[in-house]
Amino acid sequence: MKTHILVLAIVLATLWACQPAAERTEAHHPEGSLFIIGGGSRPAEMVERMIDEAGIWDEGYVAILPMSSSEPDSAIIWASEQFLEQGISRIAGFNFLPDEEPRQEWVDSLRQAPLIYISGGDQNRFMDIVYDGPVMEAIHEAYAGGAVIAGTSAGAAVMSEKMITGDELRYPEYRPTFPVIESENLELAEGLGLLTTAVIDQHFVWRSRHNRLITSVLEHPELPGIGIDESTAILVNGNEAEVIGIAQVLVYRNPDASKTQYEHKLGGRNLQLDIFLPGERFAISQQPITDR
Repeated sequence: MKTHILVLAIVLATLWACQPAAERTEAHHPEGSLFIIGGGSRPAEMVERMIDEAGIWDEGYVAILPMSSSEPDSAIIWASEQFLEQGISRIAGFNFLPDEEPRQEWVDSLRQAPLIYISGGDQNRFMDIVYDGPVMEAIHEAYAGGAVIAGTSAGAAVMSEKMITGDELRYPEYRPTFPVIESENLELAEGLGLLTTAVIDQHFVWRSRHNRLITSVLEHPELPGIGIDESTAILVNGNEAEVIGIAQVLVYRNPDASKTQYEHKLGGRNLQLDIFLPGERFAISQQPITDR
């Protein structure tokens, strides 16, 4: 039944996206928002807020991008369930394939989607498929036009311009958290670049990923490190981030660009750590937040 609903939704989404712009509803926002989820379960209230921000309770559709997952078809179904439970059945799943020209009708639908949702999995797999191509361009156009771009876990990591790959350069065997704070160990790659003023990490408190964000702000002091815990998200509008969900968001900063070194071990002075709770807001680049 769910598969039938999904297939029907893809058809409806494609037809809706092909309508002339004059017949379309104006964007919910004058410019887009980012809904960056730290992984784990997604409380109903979080999904409701995502739908609110995209303005799709009565019209519009969700475009799901499952390419981070090793099982993309299943990822579309799993991601769809959170929207189906809220009564949103207008769902389009677009599994773009590596080394294959993207289907133009899918790209057009993605460009017009009010809400784009990027699943979890492996952020490197996702970026290998979309980087510097028509899919990435369509995501940027949707964002510029007012869409909400959402992602969880790997889908959160890809939001920033400098993306944590999860790999350690000095220790090639994958470890879910870094046991060291060392130079030339953290690997950053090119992400989607929707957020250019910070680096995102996910599953943060639950998997104790402090060491790799500390490494990031020591080696890249111009970029705050934002660690988002599971079942928690930040809603980013411009320079303002609001914490949504049930846990914490940690923000590391290195305002003095401090870095000392002993062999490969890194040190620093006067680093800043802020821990934000649900409902709180913060400025990503520490510029004054103006009332909207």
